[in-house]
Amino acid sequence: MIRTILSIALIMIFASCQQDIIEDENLVENLMKADKEKFGEILNNPNYEVQILYTQINRDSANNPQFKSFSYQLNPEQYFYPASTVKMPIAFLALEKVHELGIDGLTKESTMLTDSAYSGQSPVTTDSTSANGLPSIEHYIKKIFVVSDNDAYNRLYEFLGPEYINQKLTEKGFNNSVIQHRLSIALSSDENMHTNPVRFTNGDSIIYSQPLTKSNWSYTPKNEILKGVGYINGSDSLVNEPFNFTYKNWIPLADLQGMLKDLMFPNSSNKFNLKEGDYKFLYQYMSQLPRETSYPDYKADSLPDGYCKFLMYGTKDKIPENIRIFNKIGQAYGYLIDNALIIDFENGVEFLLSAVISVNNNQIYNDGVYEYDEVGMPFMENLGRLIYDYELKRKREFKPDLSRFRTTYDQ
Repeated sequence: MIRTILSIALIMIFASCQQDIIEDENLVENLMKADKEKFGEILNNPNYEVQILYTQINRDSANNPQFKSFSYQLNPEQYFYPASTVKMPIAFLALEKVHELGIDGLTKESTMLTDSAYSGQSPVTTDSTSANGLPSIEHYIKKIFVVSDNDAYNRLYEFLGPEYINQKLTEKGFNNSVIQHRLSIALSSDENMHTNPVRFTNGDSIIYSQPLTKSNWSYTPKNEILKGVGYINGSDSLVNEPFNFTYKNWIPLADLQGMLKDLMFPNSSNKFNLKEGDYKFLYQYMSQLPRETSYPDYKADSLPDGYCKFLMYGTKDKIPENIRIFNKIGQAYGYLIDNALIIDFENGVEFLLSAVISVNNNQIYNDGVYEYDEVGMPFMENLGRLIYDYELKRKREFKPDLSRFRTTYDQ
């Protein structure tokens, strides 16, 4: 009984602290300072390289969204490895390219056969995880968002090519973003500039064929990006020099959230050339949980709801039915990133939240010694809940109509 009373008192004190916080440019920092038990270490240690971008969404009487952003240590020049978050724009661009090709019979559901014709390349002619046993853009995107599948990203990267990818990102105003390599396989820059032959088929008929392609696009970095004090090389030996990220992928946090906002609220920008069916498809799989997925049957793997939903839930709790998270996470080299639109249909809450943290205390890369479980995941969970609790209490002039984001799931 005493513990219950103390818990209620602590909640009331925290709520009171939140109400006293002024919505100025320091809002996110002040919210974290109000809960020093959870965020004190984060606030006092610059080695965590934390960046946060929180965007409120306010609707007018016609349900049109207005956005107001608050940030913490947001810096487009501060490099972090974006890891799997790069898969999100690749998925959007793959759908866009299908429309731009304008070929009769070519859809995201078409069978996509990947050949090999250059060093480092590998073919794909079947996919045992799909309902029909064949690969397609649709199924690759599904795997990208539900479980962050690396091979699925690589195949779409090969369909697009780095020249197309980076020209499109620049055209859409994401000038600081660079996507120039596949994931989880060690290839040279030259190998990453060469992309596989791809055929789209309908039965025995070829709908569209794309040859081996070498991208003419080239990246000129502003500065060399060196981080840490050492790294483990391909021979599993420690090299006592900073790790070079100069020619790795790079998407600043503001660009990541901008891409997500453009997808979820297309009437405000329409940067991606997508059709209404594409939006419904993406909304489903960006928010679908592993236990709701039939092909592949991730239920057999007992993957938790938070497997790819770091903010609010980490990898522990079951996500309640009234909350849906439309997002893309990243995890590599000690970096944890989540880029999300979080919606509570029951309470009329919607907000964008993007965050990155580096948990690499020994400053050695590729050694597999990162504090994901001890520091990174708790930070993501606590941050998501901090902003969600603030949003629950925040007054809105008009209650949002969130029906656009409702969808059905596989199971």
